[in-house]
Amino acid sequence: MVSGIRGWDVKVGVVGVGAVGAATTLSLIERGGMCREIVLIDLDSRRAAGVAADMRYATPLSPTVEVRAGGYTDLAGAAMVIITAGLNEKTGGAADRSDPEGRLRLIGANAEVYADIVPQVVAAAPEAVLMVVTDPPDPLAVLTRRLAGHDRVFSTGTLIDSLRFRVHLADRLRVRPRDVQAMVVGEHGTSEVLLWSSASVGGAPVLDLLARCGEPVDQVRQEIEDDIRYANITIIEGTGASQYGIGVVSALLAEAVLRDERAVLPVAAYYPPYETTLSLVSVLGAGGVQQMYEPSMTPDERAGLHRSVVALREAAGRALSVLPGGA
Repeated sequence: MVSGIRGWDVKVGVVGVGAVGAATTLSLIERGGMCREIVLIDLDSRRAAGVAADMRYATPLSPTVEVRAGGYTDLAGAAMVIITAGLNEKTGGAADRSDPEGRLRLIGANAEVYADIVPQVVAAAPEAVLMVVTDPPDPLAVLTRRLAGHDRVFSTGTLIDSLRFRVHLADRLRVRPRDVQAMVVGEHGTSEVLLWSSASVGGAPVLDLLARCGEPVDQVRQEIEDDIRYANITIIEGTGASQYGIGVVSALLAEAVLRDERAVLPVAAYYPPYETTLSLVSVLGAGGVQQMYEPSMTPDERAGLHRSVVALREAAGRALSVLPGGA
């Protein structure tokens, strides 16, 4: 647990109480034990109050936690602030599989949202760790880091993509997803890189196992990659918003920070060698991402990562352009 932080007095803020913010809050309550108070903030204060009231009625069945709506000043003393505000892919016009921009199409609108939100968060909670969830999370984390003036900033990165990778591999191999080890690195978006070379089940290489399944491995790889890259769009087409998976992911990441777990997860933080924010092998604990490592990759995977880095640098420049004087 973070030095000086005790579970019964930890405050967490959630800024943006749309589908993802509400799902994140519910997951924080259900996981329980990591914080004593959750403050919900939304541009629509009536929505924040309504979600807080709805959630409060579930708290007698969870570890003790207070959920309430508030304003930015109510974040004073918060150990962590989770930012989910902004347009999602459906409302922002980023739900076209043929569009190579993908989530990056949301940069302009959501960077403006963050330019307004982050200074208010930092003014109220200058010591808080900031977690960026809003799409596209990686360039928005670059902007958040610049606005905050510190390195206690990370994004949810490719953890959700890595989980999806494990689920689709498990389906093909007819095993439990928890028994599959697989990782996605780079951008949480269309340039992401699936590390097929290191994916395994019980130490057995996934590519070897897939070769025994009777279908052409290249075809299976392409189908799985498409399923993962466009998973959000598939979900949005059915429900209007991708929320539950990322809500659970956000709560798990908050737990890793607040408990100083030093969990090894593919989340995104600023990586000096590449001069941008991207997902690699990251150690998450007190203060956010404490260390980052580059995993073993084939030459093709490394080339893919470099292409992702180029895309992320360009996207970060677009996000920073909302600042006075630009990037």
